Parts: sequence; structure tokens; C-alpha cells
Amino acid sequence: MANTHVWNFFRTGGLDQVSLATGADLLNLENLDQKLWVALSCPVKGLELDEATLAMIDTDGDGRIRVPELLAAIKWAAPRLKDVGELLQGRAALSLSAINDASPEGKIILASAKQILANLGKKGADAISVADASDTAKIFSASALNGDGVIPPEATEDAATQALIKDIIACQGGVADRTGSVGITAEKVESFFAELTAYVAWVEQSSSKDIAVLGEATDAAVAALKAIRAKVEDYFGRCRLAAFDARAIGALNRQESEYLAIAAKDLKITAEEVAGFPLSRIEAGRALPLVEGVNPAWAGALATLQKVAVTPVLGAGKNTLTEAEWAALNAKLSAYETWLGGKAGSSVEKLGLARVKEIMAGPGRDAIAVLVALDKALEPEFKGISDVNRLVHYSRDMRALLNNFVNFADFYSRDQWATFQAGTLYLDSRSTELCIRVDGANALAAMSKAYLAYCTCTRAGSAPMHLAACFTQGDSDYLFVGRHGVFYDRQGRDWDAVVTSIVDNPISIRQAFWSPYKKFIRMIEEQVAKRAAAAEAESSGKLAAAAETTANADKAGAASAAAASKKIDIGTVAALGVAVGAIGGAVGAIATGLAKLAIWQLPLVFLALILVISIPSMIIAWLKLRQRTIGPILEGNGWAVNGRVAINIPFGTALTDVAVLPAGAKRSLEDPYEDKEAAAQKRKLIAAIVLLALAAGAAWMIRWDATRHPGADQHPRYFWQDRTIIKTPPVEAAKAAEGAKSAAEPAKP
Repeated sequence: MANTHVWNFFRTGGLDQVSLATGADLLNLENLDQKLWVALSCPVKGLELDEATLAMIDTDGDGRIRVPELLAAIKWAAPRLKDVGELLQGRAALSLSAINDASPEGKIILASAKQILANLGKKGADAISVADASDTAKIFSASALNGDGVIPPEATEDAATQALIKDIIACQGGVADRTGSVGITAEKVESFFAELTAYVAWVEQSSSKDIAVLGEATDAAVAALKAIRAKVEDYFGRCRLAAFDARAIGALNRQESEYLAIAAKDLKITAEEVAGFPLSRIEAGRALPLVEGVNPAWAGALATLQKVAVTPVLGAGKNTLTEAEWAALNAKLSAYETWLGGKAGSSVEKLGLARVKEIMAGPGRDAIAVLVALDKALEPEFKGISDVNRLVHYSRDMRALLNNFVNFADFYSRDQWATFQAGTLYLDSRSTELCIRVDGANALAAMSKAYLAYCTCTRAGSAPMHLAACFTQGDSDYLFVGRHGVFYDRQGRDWDAVVTSIVDNPISIRQAFWSPYKKFIRMIEEQVAKRAAAAEAESSGKLAAAAETTANADKAGAASAAAASKKIDIGTVAALGVAVGAIGGAVGAIATGLAKLAIWQLPLVFLALILVISIPSMIIAWLKLRQRTIGPILEGNGWAVNGRVAINIPFGTALTDVAVLPAGAKRSLEDPYEDKEAAAQKRKLIAAIVLLALAAGAAWMIRWDATRHPGADQHPRYFWQDRTIIKTPPVEAAKAAEGAKSAAEPAKP
């Protein structure tokens, strides 16, 4: 079935944008060609929108919102509102009457909204705000069971059940619920009791006489055996090597030099310095002594082994241990050691066997199961509370998102700010509202054809923020890297801003008009500075040469005489004459050309000269200003801008304000620190220009009276005669006058 929805479009900034005014517009957005959307994706962070709202829409959690996710959010809200167009109102609080009580989803949300307001002490309120729905600590504080699947100890008044819940938390770890309390989940309970069962079964295995050969003392014997096993194995291994070759005995017992190095120190009672030495003196086939002649670092461990393992297994009075007896001792206790290695339920071992058996025999598990079931029954109701939070966020923020995604109505609005406008930057007697948060300078930004100043903003207690500020009025003469300004964010907080990089593009037509002259003046200043530096260097060189000459006057007599006799180079004089003549000829040609013009034509000549110089720069600026677009700038913030969002000249003027005096302000031109000399020089310069203009006018008047136009033999000339313009060729008139004079004179004889 063909879509019959009629769309309305508005044109702003040279771009056709779809208008979103009704719920029908929102429901039919999925049928609108995405080529007509201004943006196709935007980031979750860096916008002047609640990140909690954007995170709810960003269902895949990738940090970006795309068209399908935005459409899904609208579809989710539609059955829960009587009119989905409510999302276009942007109200701070959602009216309960706007919730659709005719749909199952709407009924749950309406009931949950009322429950929230009641828990907050606002029973009877007719609207719910984001602050109300987000205050989960207060919402759920009335009940320890809130449908989140977490059972805290305070969920029951039974002391035994509370103690059991705390034991489970101690063994399995806890989970925070919606109010911040720590509790357990059904999964934690199942895991805990499984550990209890495994631990009890494991412990019961040890009751066998084949495993616990020494009864309750078996554990201590095995522990003592494991503590010294490596060193005993080392001792008997060395003895076997000594039996193989007696020449190795010296090396096996360590060198005398090693004992000397230790003896030079203050030995501790525990003799830790010799812990790496053998347990006793190495000899072929020698039994291991357990009491006397043993390594002092291991004397305690050997004594413990003798007491808890050797004596109970091999009999009293055993002060030495042969290698065969050592093997028998290990074999006797190996079953218990194997049993220890297969320990199960270790997480509950800390409770002790008596407490474990008490829990397994008691009714605690059933009591907790009842609490879990009660919490589960509350899940739909409290899930509705989460949905209320989501719906009120959508009700408040969806309008702003749609008008900065589907279209850019807020950006072009006179009373709204776009979500990507971070605040206002004050710099160089201007303020610009087009400041966008970015990660850093972006190579694509130059494609925007806008003048950008990338700034780093800092504020005590806040992370640094990077901005791209677009200047659309004034000039760029005093905008440069390192300059400081002040940035005010959307919350009114002030930040220190410093320019870190510039993307240079024309700012205005006026700037382009004066640009050639400013460049010319800068070139002159640079050349003057270079000439001054060169002159200073030359002067310093001459002074140094003069000083050297003075110091060596007795040696330079002949050279000075030769220099004095040297005359001015004729070639230099000729070159200077040619240069002066060329300059004079050029000035004369210009003056002659100007003298041929009518007086009313002179201003036009100057105007034409100015236009010839300025028009190319103005045309280039005009072309670039027409191409200014915000898309490449937003690309640096993670946007995918679909349309060409233009910043034309009138709109650019609205984005940047220049400093102007307040209306009705009084201004005094009295400047006590005025540079009088500079002002006098300025007046003299103006007077000289006026005199030159008057001289040019006078020269033209004289020339006009005496000069002929080119092509006199083809065209008549106009000239003054008795204050009357005579249209007679001057040559013919002269010939006629001469003939008349000859006729009047008498003929000569």
C-alpha cells in the first residue's frame, strides 16, 4: 500500500528541510527517504542533551545514534502515549493525562507513574518530571523488594534468614540493587547451596581410615610433610650423587668461601642466609638427621615433621630418617594429600563445617525462595517504573533531538540553540555562538569554507574541552594562535580559552575589500623593517671599520691617501640619473593622462583603481562565503551530516556579534593620551593629499584649454574663444585668419 502521508517542507539556509509538527509526521518518518534527512547519525557524547536519554536510544551501545534507533524509540513511545506528537512539545514534565491508558503498556506506565509520585510524597500530582522518575533511591526506599531480582538482608525481619543472606554475600559476593543496598540473587543462592553440598560430601570422604590415617592429626602431618618436601628431596639427591662419586662431596656441601662470606655478616637467629644450603652435611648413604647437625634455617620445620608425622607413623624415638623411610612416610600420607587436592566447596569452607551443616539442615533456603518469588511478582510493576523514566526522558528531549537530526530547525531558529552549539566564545571584541565541541583539529574543517579558531578551554575541577569556534563577522587581523578569550558554556560557567590552531577562510566581504591594502601596508612595513635592519647592520659595520682604522692609523696611511684620491664612479652617477629619469617619466605620464580627463572623471578613475584592486579579492571571498557549510565541522564531532547546512552571509551575521556602544550612550572624544605628533602628521598627510588633488585639477584645467584630442585631422576640435565653444578645426581657423590679414595689407611694389 502506497504511503499517502503529505509532508511539509521549509527552506532555511538554502536547504529544503522536512517539518515535524504532528504525531502523524513522526509515525511516518520511516517512510521518508533518508536522503531528505539532514543527518544520518550523531554521537551520544558532546551534545547539549542529557546523555542518559541518548543512551536509552542507543540500544546497541556503540556511542552513536542512527536512523533505525531513532525510529525504534518513536515506535516504543507510540503505544504508551495518546498522541505520539507529545514528543514534539519538549515539556519538562509529562502530564499523566497524556499517557495512553487504553493500551496494556500505557496502563502499566500510568500505574507506575502514580506509584512513583506516591512514594515521593506527591500523591495526586498530575505530571511527572525527569527528576521524579530518576530518583530511584527515594522511589524504591519504601520497599526492600522492588522487582530487580536482588534480595538484601533487610528484605526480611527474620534474624536467621538475615544471617543466612549475609553468609551468602560473604561467600559468593553481593549485588547492588536499585536503592544501592547489597543483596543476593537467585543465582547466588543456587551456587551457594551447591557449594555447601559439595563441601560436605568432600569432608565426609576424609572420615575413611584409608584417607585420614592419623585421624584428625592427618591434616597437620600432611601440612608438615609438604612444607619440607623439596629440601628433603634435595638432601637425598645430593647423598646419592656423593655415593656415585666421592669427588663431588666438596661441591655438594658448598665451598668454604661461601661460608666465609656469610660469617663476615651478623647472622640472624633464623639463619636465613643459609636457607639455600643443604639440610645437613652431605655424605654417601647418610640418613637425614632430624634434631642435631641440621641446617639452622630448617631446624624448626624438621622438628615439626618429626613430631606430627615421623613419630605417629614410624614410631617414637626416630631422630633420623633414611631415604627408604622418607618414601614410606610419603606413601602413607599420599591418600589424604590426594583427597586435599580434590577439595570442593572451598568458598564456604570459611564458615566451618558446623555452620555449613546447620545451614543445610535449617529452613533458610525455603525462606529465601519465598522472598525471591515475592520480588519476581513485583517485576512487572517496577519494570513499569523504569519505563516511566524512559518515557519522561523522551518527552523532554526527543523534540530537541529530532530538530537537530531529521532537520536542523533549532540551528536556524532565532530563539533556539542547536544541540551541538556548546556556548559562546568572547574573543577580539566579538562573540560567536557557533562553538562546537570536537576531539581536536580536523583536516576536513577547511572544506567548510568558514574561518575557524580551534580552542582549548580549561576550568578548575573540570576536564579540558576542545572547541571549534566559527567567526562570521569582522576581520582576522588579531585572531592568531595563542590568543586568549573566555568561553561561557550552556550552563553559564566560564572557561579560559586559548586559540591552538586556525583554519583561515574569508570572514566577510568587507574584510576582503580591505585585504589587498592591508597586505600592501604589511609588505611596506616588512620592507622598511628589512631596510632598517640592513642599515643598522651597515652602520655597525662602518663603526667597526672606523674603530679598526683608528686603531691602525699608523699602518693605513697609504691606503687612506689612495681612498681620498678616489673619485665618484661615473657609472653610479649615470645609473642614478636613469632611475630618477624613469621615475619622473612615469609620474609625468600619469599626470599627463590625468590632465586629459574631465574633472568629474577623476573621482571615477580613483574609484575604478580601487575596484580593480579589491574586486578580485571580494569575488573570491563572495564565492567562499556562499559555500560555507557546517557539515565538515560537525564531522570532527562524529556526526554524519547528510545535507549541505549552509551558513550564508545574513545568517553568519546573526551567529557572530561585534562590539557596539549601547543605545543612548554618550561618547567623549577627549583623549588625554592622544599622540599629538602622530595626529599632526596625519593632518599634514591629509592636507598634502588635498593639495595634490587641487594641483591635479588645476593641471587638468590648463591642459583642457590647450590640449588637442587625438585624431585632429579627422574630427573637429572644441576650444575656447571669447568664452564660447567654437566647432572649427584650429588649423583651418589659423589659415583663414592669415588670409584675411594678407588681403588687408597693401601690395608691396
